[in-house]
Amino acid sequence: MRLEQGKLPVYIQALLLFGVFVAFMAGIQFATPDMPDNDGFYHIKMAAIMREQGLKPAFPWLPLSILNAEEYYDHHFLFHVALMPFTLGDLRLGAKWSAVIFSSLAFLAVWWLLRGQGIRLSALWALGLLAVSEAFLYRMSVTRAQSLSLGILALGLHWLLTGKNRQLIVLAFLYVWTYNAFPLLPVLGVIYTVALWLIERRINLRPLLSILLGTALGLVLNLYFPQNLVFIYHHILPKLTDATATRVGNEWFPYDTGQLLENSPFALAAFVAGAFALGLSGRKMSVATAASFLTAALFGLMLFQSRRFVEYFPPFGLIFAALAWSPLFERDGAPALDRVSAILVRFSPVILFVLVLSGGLLTYQGAQDSIRGSKAYDLYAGASHWLENNTQPGERIFQTDWDDFPRLFFYNSSNTYLIGLDPTYMQLYDSALYDQWVSISQGKVENPARTILEDFNTKYIISDLKHGAFMRSADKDPDMREVYRDDQAVIYEIVVNE
Repeated sequence: MRLEQGKLPVYIQALLLFGVFVAFMAGIQFATPDMPDNDGFYHIKMAAIMREQGLKPAFPWLPLSILNAEEYYDHHFLFHVALMPFTLGDLRLGAKWSAVIFSSLAFLAVWWLLRGQGIRLSALWALGLLAVSEAFLYRMSVTRAQSLSLGILALGLHWLLTGKNRQLIVLAFLYVWTYNAFPLLPVLGVIYTVALWLIERRINLRPLLSILLGTALGLVLNLYFPQNLVFIYHHILPKLTDATATRVGNEWFPYDTGQLLENSPFALAAFVAGAFALGLSGRKMSVATAASFLTAALFGLMLFQSRRFVEYFPPFGLIFAALAWSPLFERDGAPALDRVSAILVRFSPVILFVLVLSGGLLTYQGAQDSIRGSKAYDLYAGASHWLENNTQPGERIFQTDWDDFPRLFFYNSSNTYLIGLDPTYMQLYDSALYDQWVSISQGKVENPARTILEDFNTKYIISDLKHGAFMRSADKDPDMREVYRDDQAVIYEIVVNE
């Protein structure tokens, strides 16, 4: 069945596509009972706390960071609000279903953009999102705000191209409240402005100014103002300028060429095919095609710097390909290519369907394999319950790994913790204390108990079993004793002998 504009009511097309997206993403998500990323544990737990305590609950859990109780800024506020309905039952299942629904909505936004540009076979092109990259599908399966971010950017490009300036103000405002990637929308506004000048030799600043106005309003009319501005200054700007020395996990490192060719071959092929189509069409490039090309190229460059941008390059590469090939799929194609155009028009649904189906089968299996490699969802559950039952509420826990916080917080929000979500949050708060934590967690401090007790004000330490150097140091310390161990973690208590 061909889902084409005018063949079925728009809402029927949308529902059918949404159903396909949900079924496909659910098949990936539930290939394992585990969650594919640590941060999802934090986000779903935070949403549950907001549902129970109000939209702006106190945040005492990271007192030695720039997210301490006095300076806390929820830079995922609307994402957490959107997660709240998914916290009514089992939080793990809610987190997994939220990733399915939000990614499907983002894919639907891409279809809405293509449909709005009059792209023939827009539904099939949108289904191509399921085939462009297994790494992209994996990232879309994580309970994080990038799915909503993609949807916002697709909608933003649609409204830029259709002159919906008032909607852009609202969208930019909401983006600021949703995710700290909000500067990407003003960048999209700049790209559109440049594309308009390059293709039509005219300047229209109203769309860009609308986005900037919405962004400014989102920053100032904010529940966390002025803490949000302080956070941006201390955290986001250093990331953009690479002013901090600490990398935040593997996602900030680039893929090597082999990895990219293995996990995103169809995304790269779509971008190259789009460039090839520009030459075949024999027509002047449209503003929409130029804007999508510049956007995809920018995200491609960003992907070569950091693998986390795999959530943006594949879909925008596909959008560019759809816009670039669209003239060749029209019956009034370039005169010199009448025969080629006729063949493309006649067989384009079949060709595109075969490409989407074959690519989708490969990426589906690859994404399933990737998500099956997730850590066990009950990691640190036993140790967390022990801490909750054997320590005082609010007592601070020393961790040897910063990214253990989301799971510890998920299973035990009774305690507070040393470091979490991003190591730079502690580094920016107190760089000397951060350096000391690094030395201790790496086992470089002999007999660390008294230092931990005096400088970090905590007497309980939790570590995974891979921190062998620290564990050897702890076992030799006469002021530390092991009080809990399972096959995932060990807990030490400091008992200072005078």
